[in-house]
Amino acid sequence: MFGLFVKNKPVKVRGNSGDRKYGVAAKNVKELIKKGCQLLQLPPSGARVCLYEDGTIVTEEFFPTLPDNSELVLLSKGQTWSGVLGDIGQLLSTDRHADALIEAAKDLLSDEKSPKRRKVLSDLLQNLEDRADAESREEDEDWFNGVDARFKTKSAYMKHNCESRIRGYMREVNDTTKSIQKAKVKAEFLKTSQCLVEMLKNDKYNGNYFDRTEKESGRLCTKEGWFTCQGAFDEELCRSLHSINPYGSRESRIVFSTWNLDHRIEKKRTIIPALLDALQNHKTVDINLDYVYQLLFTRANLKLVHIACHNKGAHNLLCDTGKMLRAGKNAGKAEQATRGRKRRLI
Repeated sequence: MFGLFVKNKPVKVRGNSGDRKYGVAAKNVKELIKKGCQLLQLPPSGARVCLYEDGTIVTEEFFPTLPDNSELVLLSKGQTWSGVLGDIGQLLSTDRHADALIEAAKDLLSDEKSPKRRKVLSDLLQNLEDRADAESREEDEDWFNGVDARFKTKSAYMKHNCESRIRGYMREVNDTTKSIQKAKVKAEFLKTSQCLVEMLKNDKYNGNYFDRTEKESGRLCTKEGWFTCQGAFDEELCRSLHSINPYGSRESRIVFSTWNLDHRIEKKRTIIPALLDALQNHKTVDINLDYVYQLLFTRANLKLVHIACHNKGAHNLLCDTGKMLRAGKNAGKAEQATRGRKRRLI
């Protein structure tokens, strides 16, 4: 008798695979399933209803406690729902809704007052409007805004960007000669620098690290252009899971310039001083140039890191003095000059 006076509860129902929602008013779960199956054209046998947010099954006892306009998912027999995270997973795996999402995000952003939510929406828009598939200047003119006209493709510019960083490291090595007092050591250091420059030229300044068109073994990014932070110098991985695709937009390209190719064993504090120590009593022909080159200019000692993971403090890592000189040469004095100062890495 009391059931006659139960009010209809308004809810929003959607299916397991679609994103369209229907407003339904029902007194109980049985009536809701019947109406929902008619709207979504699903077989009522074995059908169930669950909460959109976490997949909790809605029972007859639970139904009256739901707030009005709760969002529910109608499942046919055999279907499951893991909650909103599952919906996000589907969303990220397809571009089917990209245009609609962009417009929805723009509308929300225009009215949003919360700085935190504005930041989230702005980041979402930046990634949704990704133009990473475009490669040439003609395909994505905005990406090339501010980029020298000689660069016709994104990969060519990104390769140059990496080369410029490596050239900068070489300039720092060359600048060291200004502070060397002993003429003999200075002359040998200049010879060593010239040898390193020739090695860099042969490797085209390792510009392949940022070039997505290179072979997988030679680049730091995916073939789509995504870079992942490799974590601070003393960590195996980035705890914050930083990632970026500078090929996607002009803004991402500019932000990527704040990422660092960080020397684990430090360039100015450790590598260059160790090289100078070795040259105090040895000539350039005695130096293990391959080892020095690897430390200064290659992934053997370089890590790509987000600015937040770039630790500018002392790394306290040491060159292997046994490798600074070619095999068979006496490295005793160089080893004594650095022993005990730092712990050994490689």
